[in-house]
Amino acid sequence: MKKPFLFFLLSAVFLLAACQTKPAAGADVPAAGGSYKDISAGELAATLKDKDFVFINVHIPFAGNIAGTDLSIPYDQIEKNLSQLPSDKNAKIVLYCRSGRMSQMAAEALVSLGYANVWNLKGGMVEWEQAGYEIQQ
Repeated sequence: MKKPFLFFLLSAVFLLAACQTKPAAGADVPAAGGSYKDISAGELAATLKDKDFVFINVHIPFAGNIAGTDLSIPYDQIEKNLSQLPSDKNAKIVLYCRSGRMSQMAAEALVSLGYANVWNLKGGMVEWEQAGYEIQQ
């Protein structure tokens, strides 16, 4: 009687594990006026395959780009360059810089201006390269 019960229990555990949904990419980071999402290099690489966002390098001075970059706007000039951003404040915008600090500041600025779908590459190009991805010079 113990073997069938154990088999049933193990089967139930595996079935429940298989039915779990995968969590959405990105970790919410609170900011004045809302929040943005931090994503890892691996999560960014996966989203670049079916790119549906504006991809912005905010690092100064220039230190290279990740393939697929749409714009380069200095992090401290993001508010002066809103005309280059989507007019729809719900449009997805992904930011990155060299280490993640400048893009974090740009993300906070965009959230404070009402942008609701802002994403930040946590660790920036440093994490990107450490994960084995290339930077274009």
